[in-house]
Amino acid sequence: MKTKIILLAVALVTSSQLCLAQTNPLVVEDFTPSSLNQPGQQYPQVNSQRYARFRIVAPNAQSVPVSLGLGGRGGTKLDKTEDGVWMGTTAGPMDEGFHYYHLSVDGGVFNDPGTGNFYGSTRWESGIEIPAHDQNFYALKDVPHGKVQMVLFPSKYTNTIPVRTAFIYTPPDYDKDSTKRYPVLYLQHGWGENEYAWWNQGHANLIMDNLIAEGKSKSFIIVMTYGMTNEGMRPGGRGPGGPGGAATTNAVAANTTSNAPARGPGGPGGRGGFPNFSVAGFETVLVGELIPYIDANFRTLADQPHRGMAGLSMGGMETHSITLKPLDMFSHIGLLSGGVISPADVTNTPSFKEKVKVVFCSCGSRENPGNINANHEALDKLGVKNTAYVSPETAREFQTWRRSLHEMVPLLFQD
Repeated sequence: MKTKIILLAVALVTSSQLCLAQTNPLVVEDFTPSSLNQPGQQYPQVNSQRYARFRIVAPNAQSVPVSLGLGGRGGTKLDKTEDGVWMGTTAGPMDEGFHYYHLSVDGGVFNDPGTGNFYGSTRWESGIEIPAHDQNFYALKDVPHGKVQMVLFPSKYTNTIPVRTAFIYTPPDYDKDSTKRYPVLYLQHGWGENEYAWWNQGHANLIMDNLIAEGKSKSFIIVMTYGMTNEGMRPGGRGPGGPGGAATTNAVAANTTSNAPARGPGGPGGRGGFPNFSVAGFETVLVGELIPYIDANFRTLADQPHRGMAGLSMGGMETHSITLKPLDMFSHIGLLSGGVISPADVTNTPSFKEKVKVVFCSCGSRENPGNINANHEALDKLGVKNTAYVSPETAREFQTWRRSLHEMVPLLFQD
């Protein structure tokens, strides 16, 4: 008799969970754990239609929604089952690629214990990966691999943080020939992220490994460092806003817009504070401290023709500001959801056509691709060789930037 009661209870709980999960009859029940889950954890899950399903054990909670995407602007409601488990499925398919998210348990912000953590929104957020049809270009393959190493470099400018961190990618052949020297790309993250973003969320190292193995890219070094200094954080505010560079500047917003509102420092959840952010401090650290350190400690081709800078969103804004004044440091420029190099920039920058070898501007198709393409045509008319790329069916998110890096890398350091 006890066995029958137990079996009935299990059946009721299972039935209630399935009922919650199947509120949308169009959702295919072929869910599998996300590739970013903690070892042995079954949730969150993703199905073949790109729906995501979440399961949270919080029996005493009264409300457990999931906040998804840039700054948590998208939401998924979870429903409580009889056994205290909260379950829910996104209302529609998610875009391909990586997404940040977090839980709001009775108003408090928490990470999902089922998945890994990734720095965004100026905090460690949960992450979920939606398999992409083109994910092969950043897949881990049986090819020669470069190294990603952390270095600590001295910084007299930021004296409250006397040692700063950078991650350095060296290509697979770097340790094979001690006489060979390499070009360098300085690659910057977006607002609310840090120096982990490009290799951790973006798989920049795997993208490079695969392109080099395919013979589509030259070997070069990539340097990834934190793109802010102390004065970039305003007291009394959250600091940087949405993850993945959700913030925009006036200059950037004029060129590539996002469906999401801009966020920045200047108060809890502070919007519109980003124009107060100054690039000057980071420029001092990058040009005056990090570049000399890299040139002294790695086998670089330490000259302007063999040095490039690129960045996503805020990192693109920093790239735009730093590379154009003057042109004696960088010859390759990449702005990923970070505005454009405009005709005015060209005409106002002496020797631009002679000194700049690559101009690359990109965005997601859900941003403002019309401006990217129109600017590309305008630069063509000026005789400036440039590339515009629009990532299909993505917004201001890492799949846009992974694809952008994949398109940009083969263009770099070809001379």
